Amino acid sequence: MVGKALCVMRAIGAGPLDGRTLTELARETGFPLSTVHRLVATLAREGYVECDEQSKRYRVGLTVFALAQRVSEARGYDGVALPVLRRLAAQTRESTLMSVLDGTNQLYLHHIHGPRQINVIGEPGTRGPLHCTAMGKVLVAYAPRAQSAELVATLELPKLGPNTITDRDAFAAEIARVHAGGYAVADEEHEQGIGAVGVPVLGADGTAIASISVAGPSFRLLRDDLVAMVPELTAAARELALKLPAR
Repeated sequence: MVGKALCVMRAIGAGPLDGRTLTELARETGFPLSTVHRLVATLAREGYVECDEQSKRYRVGLTVFALAQRVSEARGYDGVALPVLRRLAAQTRESTLMSVLDGTNQLYLHHIHGPRQINVIGEPGTRGPLHCTAMGKVLVAYAPRAQSAELVATLELPKLGPNTITDRDAFAAEIARVHAGGYAVADEEHEQGIGAVGVPVLGADGTAIASISVAGPSFRLLRDDLVAMVPELTAAARELALKLPAR
């Protein structure tokens, strides 16, 4: 039952901000409606989810927020990372983002708006693909060797943008280039009109504990513009590597 409750929690967390109904949760999880009702009632009693009495929609509760804050504090994601990312956004005048590897996805931790009106957004707490984003490719390239090899061999490679790499051999070659060069570029690979460049935040063993990136619209960020930001990104990543708590 614990596994089923966690499955329901994931479905609620991945849903819209105004929550999901019991029927939607049953459809999403494949569990009987009666099972979902029982699980949600328990989660609500403990504060993990809360219900809007008017819409009868369930959303993530404050207990989850409190736990998330503890994780963020323990790993230095807020107090340490945010000032560095804000400074990087001011330097580059573009959005800055931070993510970590989460299975076969990346989990977005932070997004800092650049000072310009048109910005790229990466909503903290959501998950994104690895194969077609700058941070994702960095996380694959600098994962522990066995994990990196498995991701290269097994990741699904759906076409999400005009330039998404969907060929397995081409993806393997791209990851090798990223590892050799220390940075990754995604030029309209995740979404049309969006470009990004990312670098790893490396732990003492040389594997990525996180990745950071600068992203913006392609009409003002050509590939050469993205590559030109690598030194600033690398300096920020080195600062984070020194300041983030050891894992």
